[in-house]
Amino acid sequence: MNWKALLHNRRAVAGALIFALFCLVALLAPVVVPYSPTDINFTPLLHPSAKHLLGTTINGQDILSQLIWGARASLFVGLVSGALISLVQLVMGVFAGYVGGVFDTVAAAVTNVFLVLPSLPLLIILAAYLRGGGLLMLVGVITITGWAWGAKVLRSQAIALRDRPFVQAARVTGESRWHIVFAHVVPNMLGIIVSNFFGAALFAVLAEAGLEFIGLGNINDITWGTMLYWAQEGDAILLGAWVWLLVPGLCLALLGTSFGLLNFAVDEIANPRLRRD
Repeated sequence: MNWKALLHNRRAVAGALIFALFCLVALLAPVVVPYSPTDINFTPLLHPSAKHLLGTTINGQDILSQLIWGARASLFVGLVSGALISLVQLVMGVFAGYVGGVFDTVAAAVTNVFLVLPSLPLLIILAAYLRGGGLLMLVGVITITGWAWGAKVLRSQAIALRDRPFVQAARVTGESRWHIVFAHVVPNMLGIIVSNFFGAALFAVLAEAGLEFIGLGNINDITWGTMLYWAQEGDAILLGAWVWLLVPGLCLALLGTSFGLLNFAVDEIANPRLRRD
């Protein structure tokens, strides 16, 4: 993985800047938030003003405060789900592909089953069954439904690498399987692994917002998804509170764009044939 090349890739720089901005807002949320996101003491449906830069909801909550606080939830779900999905992919794809034998056969069979199952209906069914479990429930459901495709890709790469001379040399010297995987196999697949992580994070952010929007999360959480849910329930457009619906959707699009840009940039660096510039 050529990390220096990321600094000269316009997509990577743009994606990293957007992502860093959201991280900064999420980290400083308790300091920069103008009001408590759950405070309902304000006049409902105020238009944007100096006191309430984005107006208020139908329940009298400050929209900007909810937007800033909601950044924490989306980043939490995206990064944690992306990390967990990547971990499952490493075990079910890289390690299983390198080890081979019964473990690889079982892992490949399980992966193929999850690939055959339609992920969106499965995601909705699991979320509906575990409804109200909050962000941790959503992370678990997204992880269960989002790992299979990446594991399939990583497994094929691991199988191609396990008979390479440098891997065989490490095996002959008596190195353990785990050491060979993480010292010799994974470094040669780092571009794909990092790209899969950002792809999984993008999937997680959009899945969390979609599930919250249709009421399958905890509607009492302060997230961009629940903001969209309450804006829909409160007829925001009909009441002229278009900002209430627009700004969380725009933030989700920007955060998703940052993950997508980083994903494309890593793909381009790992595979120069994808470059257009």
